[in-house]
Amino acid sequence: MRPPLPPFDLESARAKVRAAENAWNTRDPETVAQAYTEDSVWRNRDEFLTGRAEIVDFLKRKWAVENGYALRKELWSYTEDHIAVRFQYEWHDDNGQWHRSYGNELWEFAPDGRMSRREASINDTDIPESARRIHGPRPEGDNTPLPLH
Repeated sequence: MRPPLPPFDLESARAKVRAAENAWNTRDPETVAQAYTEDSVWRNRDEFLTGRAEIVDFLKRKWAVENGYALRKELWSYTEDHIAVRFQYEWHDDNGQWHRSYGNELWEFAPDGRMSRREASINDTDIPESARRIHGPRPEGDNTPLPLH
């Protein structure tokens, strides 16, 4: 079981989004993958994945390139067993160039609270290091909304 469980209300949907943000900010593929069903289906940009093993492999590749990764997620909408989020994360490449990645995700949940489907659309932009605004996991109690750009 991965509470909160569907059906979601506003409070439980927000809690689910924050739990996902916290897990992804660990940058630990095994920890993150536990939130997904064994047969979870993903679309991430132009990659299509099925199952936890592929998710773990994907996340290892992702975080080998996206150095200094730090993420913020925000609830956009929800229904009984679906959640939509928008997110931003910042990272730098091996040359020290910083990037901000903007995106939207659509999530579908199994009754046990694990995500059975994740579809992510993501766009990247180069930023100077001085423009960074996400410097690690969100401090406790910080509910600052994401800016548009």
